[in-house]
Amino acid sequence: MVELFAMEYTTALGMTMVLLFLDSRYSRARTVAAVYTVMALVMVALAAISYTAGMETAMRVYPVVAHVPSLLLMLVLSRFRGWRLVFQLLSAVLFCFLVQHGAGLVYYLTGGLFWALVLSYVVLSAGMIFFLVRFLRPLFLQALMALRRGWWLMCLVLAVYYVIIAYLIPGSVGIDRSSTILKPAVSLLMVGFYSIVMFLFSSVRKEADTRHSAQLSALQLSALQSRMEAVRLAEDAIRTERHDLRHRLQTAMELMSRGEKDAAMAFLDAAQRRLDEQQEIRWCRPPVLDAMFSSYFDQARRQDIPVEASITLGDTLPVDEGELAVVLANALENAIHANLPLPPERRQIRCRVVGTPSLMLEIANPCAKPVTFDEKGLPVARGQGHGLGVRSIAAFCQRHGAAYQFDLTGGTFRLRLIL
Repeated sequence: MVELFAMEYTTALGMTMVLLFLDSRYSRARTVAAVYTVMALVMVALAAISYTAGMETAMRVYPVVAHVPSLLLMLVLSRFRGWRLVFQLLSAVLFCFLVQHGAGLVYYLTGGLFWALVLSYVVLSAGMIFFLVRFLRPLFLQALMALRRGWWLMCLVLAVYYVIIAYLIPGSVGIDRSSTILKPAVSLLMVGFYSIVMFLFSSVRKEADTRHSAQLSALQLSALQSRMEAVRLAEDAIRTERHDLRHRLQTAMELMSRGEKDAAMAFLDAAQRRLDEQQEIRWCRPPVLDAMFSSYFDQARRQDIPVEASITLGDTLPVDEGELAVVLANALENAIHANLPLPPERRQIRCRVVGTPSLMLEIANPCAKPVTFDEKGLPVARGQGHGLGVRSIAAFCQRHGAAYQFDLTGGTFRLRLIL
């Protein structure tokens, strides 16, 4: 009875751990339904094996019956492949074993009290889930995106631990004395190893924050340099036009003296149009944002992408100007890339930004391919290294409590953000 309860509870807990470590390609509802459906099937299979073949057989085949379906499930659901996927599964198994060994140790020390086993399972599971959700999961998901190397080595250490616990040390913690001593001791060593892994993940997060700050500074510098160059060119053109102005006035006066009024007016209109073309376009009053808009709109036009923009921002913004510039730069860069596969006649970017009553923006562009969205409403990246701009936008919204929406309707992709 105790062994069956421990197996069934561990299965439920393990599947919950899989859900916490999983970065799914599908919506939250579909992911949860799939995970707990597989969990129910595994639990039924374990109960059937224990009643037909005996508890000893059920415990011997438990790793295969429980963990192989978990691996296949993650292959279907996970956004990642290769060593990262293996690390996701082995991490879920590790934290499940930690709870199992802790509860088994309490059961052994209390002299086999069943209520103590149940209570320790509940308390340890709650604490472990809180720790994973509150601390480890954010670090883990960011490391999955940012860390490129070293996954195989971490998987090797976890795999050795798995083989030792599942196959090399027989018996169950809380029932067999040797297992009760050896398995928690090995698990304690793995706690030290995973502490090092968490330090690595924390370093990855700090590095990502540093890159974000560097990106912010680079964007500000690049955009301001681009703006200064545009201003310099406009000033040079206006200076040239001003120098030639007296010659044009003399020509217009000569035409008027001859009575060729229409020709004089046409000549002056042409001169006015040339001056208008050289006027500096100022998109908004905040200088960094103005420079960023100029830079990316110029990039779009050089790629034969028409830009329709309506921007009304005051001097005061609810967030740091540089951070908002990074968000808009990521969105406009994605819009430019989405336009490139399209024929020139279908290309377009529409950008609308208002500063009152709250800061609201919408960036829309045609989209050549279908887009799928995850449980957070974020577009799912099609390839490795893609989707970083979208995640940067989502992180900005999370930091500042902004609402965002990514939407694909009628072949037009839109980003809406309200702050």
